[in-house]
Amino acid sequence: MTNIQQSLCIPCFKPGDMAMADFCQTVADMGYSAVEIWFRDENFGELIEAVRSAGLQLASMAGHETLTDGLNKRSNHDRIESEFIESIDLAVENNVPGLICFSGNRNEGQSDEEGLTACAEGVKRVMGYAEEKGVNLNMELLNSKVDHPGYQCDHSKWGFELCRRVDSPRMKLLYDIYHMQIMEGDIIRTITENIEFIGHFHTAGNPGRNEFDDTQELNYRGICRAIAGTGYDLYLAHEFRPATKSWEAALQEAFDICNS
Repeated sequence: MTNIQQSLCIPCFKPGDMAMADFCQTVADMGYSAVEIWFRDENFGELIEAVRSAGLQLASMAGHETLTDGLNKRSNHDRIESEFIESIDLAVENNVPGLICFSGNRNEGQSDEEGLTACAEGVKRVMGYAEEKGVNLNMELLNSKVDHPGYQCDHSKWGFELCRRVDSPRMKLLYDIYHMQIMEGDIIRTITENIEFIGHFHTAGNPGRNEFDDTQELNYRGICRAIAGTGYDLYLAHEFRPATKSWEAALQEAFDICNS
């Protein structure tokens, strides 16, 4: 067994007519140790109550608004700093180990190097507070080829360089395996050589962003064994949309594959 702590992104799986408490208890019974969301809404209090009642953790959530309009634009830094401080306080209150941050889409006339510099400046404004509170800031890697055209943090090399420039144990990447398979491949080597910079994982099958079956090209058994071999002790979260199975069957199968 890999003993990786597994989570799942609630919006990908929870039926709209299912009570949050029932959903959380169902996935806890499957063996999951956590769930997560993308952005908070007015139902955050209900979510926290359901998570606690099921004996789960909330593994991750966004630390600031807007994926496409992010840290690579200096005019956003005041807003994002304020949102991050609020989110860090909520993370401490609810035992959330990491918050997602976004580079934003490329801005006209701005090089990737200039965007990297701007992101580093923006993150550094709150890094001291994140260090004090013990919360990771996880810059999300997304593909710009299929799902997020124009997104700037679309290669791991760019993201790892951001971590080096910020130079804090609380600056990490959200390494999305699906997205990085699309952009660059070489998943296991990249993860194992750079695990110090990774604070969270997302999964999905490729192509299609669906469940793990023999129509897709990623070997999650091998990937998860490699992750476990690094001593990684945070979360790996499923972020796919089932295409051929029920959400329950797909989540149980994903759990078993990544735990084998």
